[in-house]
Amino acid sequence: MITIILVLLIALSVFTLQHRDLLQGVVALSAFSLLSAMLFYMLRAPDVAITEAAVGAGVSTVIFVWAVKSTDRKDES
Repeated sequence: MITIILVLLIALSVFTLQHRDLLQGVVALSAFSLLSAMLFYMLRAPDVAITEAAVGAGVSTVIFVWAVKSTDRKDES
């Protein structure tokens, strides 16, 4: 199970870095944080998992979405 999570983390990090739409990158980064929290919990570090879920997936995502929404986004369709 840990191997699957690690592969998903690598895939999400590559997606986050290479995607051109910032909002989708932020959503992928949030999913990365949630998977990291799950991995920390499986590695028997529940305090780190709770902190990662709260700060990484919660607060940081809200701040990043707010920052992306306050910029002018151009659709590249």
